Amino acid sequence: MDYKNSVLELVGNTPLIKLNKVADPNGALLLGKAEFMNPGSSVKDRIGYKIIEAAEKNGTLKAGGTIIEATSGNTGVGLALAAGIKGYKTVFVIPDKMSIEKIKLLKAFGADVIVVPTAVAPDHPDHYINTAKRITRETPNAIFANQFFNQNNPLAHYETTGPEIWQQTEGKITAFVAGIGTGGTISGVGRYLKEQNPNVKIVAADPYGSVVKTFKESGMLVKSNPYLVEGIGEDIIPETLHLKYIDEVHNVTDSDSFAMSRRLSREEGLFVGGSTGTIVHVAAQLAAKMSKNDVVVCVLCDTGERYLSKHHSDEWMKEKRLLSEEKATVNLLNRTKGATPRLVTISASSLVREAIGLMKNYNISQLPVVSEGENLGTVRENQLLRLILEDYNILEDQVSKVMEAPLPTIEENAPVTSAKIILKEFPAAIVTEKGRFVGVISRHDLLDFEL
Repeated sequence: MDYKNSVLELVGNTPLIKLNKVADPNGALLLGKAEFMNPGSSVKDRIGYKIIEAAEKNGTLKAGGTIIEATSGNTGVGLALAAGIKGYKTVFVIPDKMSIEKIKLLKAFGADVIVVPTAVAPDHPDHYINTAKRITRETPNAIFANQFFNQNNPLAHYETTGPEIWQQTEGKITAFVAGIGTGGTISGVGRYLKEQNPNVKIVAADPYGSVVKTFKESGMLVKSNPYLVEGIGEDIIPETLHLKYIDEVHNVTDSDSFAMSRRLSREEGLFVGGSTGTIVHVAAQLAAKMSKNDVVVCVLCDTGERYLSKHHSDEWMKEKRLLSEEKATVNLLNRTKGATPRLVTISASSLVREAIGLMKNYNISQLPVVSEGENLGTVRENQLLRLILEDYNILEDQVSKVMEAPLPTIEENAPVTSAKIILKEFPAAIVTEKGRFVGVISRHDLLDFEL
């Protein structure tokens, strides 16, 4: 019979996948190391088991013990996955900028999760690493996994990820690109590849706001600035980051990171996280400058399912003002407008009094007059109020007597730029989905969306 004794035997040996649409066809062969195919769906599965195994061997982790860690989510999953199988409890401290999916996932693995502020200095007691250290001191029979200082982190990649890449490329790899969170992946893989061939270029992809590039190039430790990409970038220099194995550090904006992550889903069928977008953005630029004989390998860190409420959400991207213009559609405008119902209409046979009531109830200033799917006309608040002041009895007339020309229609998949053109001339427009009326957008809705 062919079976595994546990999911731990499935960690590692992830495939290399050729990237086609995001790569320059005239550049180097660009390959992604599919770490999201680990059982815990991230590259951090490799270090979770390694750290626990080492703690067992040196006697610091005892039966019934508790494993505590400061994590952006993925290391927690890797640790929890192994800890559950081995019978240990887990407690994870996670910064509040991380996605709700990661927090729920850690809890689903049975972990206790403590969420702390992201925007605190490294020496602040509420910093997630310092909080994890304090909880370790206060918890009997507990160890601090300490991924930022534990040398089993880069060792795991030196012993597994690096050799896998070397074998899979038959030693033809020219450059390796990874992010810097703890630095374990790039340090371990970089060390192994440099030992095989000192000419292999090791390149780090890091978000703007992280301190690593400045420290690498000048030795100065500057203050970090906020960024939205999760899992990579640093406000400290971890002891697991061995800069001597890294040739270059390239900074990437949140916008470019998320745009590449979303492209990988749509164009390559690879549903990945934002840090992978950072890495592939750099790797694609690097590969484009190289020849077809070169081979660039980059890390595809984790699954995009952990970011459905973040950069894989058009609403979130719009909120952060990162949504590309072609993704800003009338449908998104209609879906994200305030508390007003998307579509309120009235029939031609209804009374003017009813139209006024609907406008007051829903705080709207125009109503499409619709009958059996036909756009018959419009009643506007200003026009009705003027008519009522002239003749109060008009409240009992049918809407058909006072309605004006119908509002224009716009298909929901149209870009917001098309809505701008229409709303310059008309106060509102009816949104359609394959001919069916699904909403009304106004000039106020467009301004709220833009601002």
